[in-house]
Amino acid sequence: MQKYEKLEKIGEGTYGTVFKAKNRETMEIVALKRVRLDDEDEGVPSSALREICLLKELKHRNIVRLYDVLHSDKKLTLVFEHCDQDLKKYFDSLNGDIDPDVVRSFMFQLLRGLAFCHGHNVLHRDLKPQNLLINKNGELKLADFGLARAFGIPVKCYSAEVVTLWYRPPDVLFGAKLYNTAIDMWSAGCIFAELANAGRPLFPGSDVDDQLKRIFKFLGTPTEETWPGHTQLPDYKPFPMYHPTTSLAQVVPKLNTKGKELLQRLLYCNPAFRLSSEESMAHQYFNDLSSSIRNL
Repeated sequence: MQKYEKLEKIGEGTYGTVFKAKNRETMEIVALKRVRLDDEDEGVPSSALREICLLKELKHRNIVRLYDVLHSDKKLTLVFEHCDQDLKKYFDSLNGDIDPDVVRSFMFQLLRGLAFCHGHNVLHRDLKPQNLLINKNGELKLADFGLARAFGIPVKCYSAEVVTLWYRPPDVLFGAKLYNTAIDMWSAGCIFAELANAGRPLFPGSDVDDQLKRIFKFLGTPTEETWPGHTQLPDYKPFPMYHPTTSLAQVVPKLNTKGKELLQRLLYCNPAFRLSSEESMAHQYFNDLSSSIRNL
């Protein structure tokens, strides 16, 4: 730890504390994520181990870089590249307005980071604005892989206790334990709408039932025809037959026609219909993306 000079505390969470610090040798600014080790626990928390293992493998410009891991009896410190802010703080700095080119750039970078994860058989499982970091060069990076999971064939059963409520897809809200990359694509769709609306969440539910009700009021209540098998999910319960009364034009008025079409193709209740990250990156919404962003 002598190698790093702590500058200021920049965050606090269930895992521990995050500090801004300086590498005394290179003068580089870094972020130190200090994980508390409980004496009564069996050493390092599983979420921290998972994050370390996955980030050692996931080296990509749109994924936060893990530089080093420092371990002592009392604490574990992860040394990350430093980013100036997360997407939530970026939203807070806006006055309710965001440049459409910034929306397109951030969304493309989010999808590119996801495509890399999914191409390496990793589900993030906790995409939300607080877990997307932005540096001063306008680069967006996926962070906080504490809930991330490697997946493979044959498919295993996963926990349904994942993804922050507002960004959790209907299949997981109904208790699905067999899921794939579509779990992240729903979250990406919710973040896309939030980007287009300069930080206003799409489905800010107060609990699982309220979350599902908001989704179904917007997209329509699914049936066995539109989503075969969903009534067999562990936590399924019937909902009134809602029919969409709000159009995408009303929900994301500043998003252009191509953007609305992409958003619609991410927000399907039936996970089988959601676009993949690679398919989304190839969508015509990104035809006008500047080459500087595409080649970042």
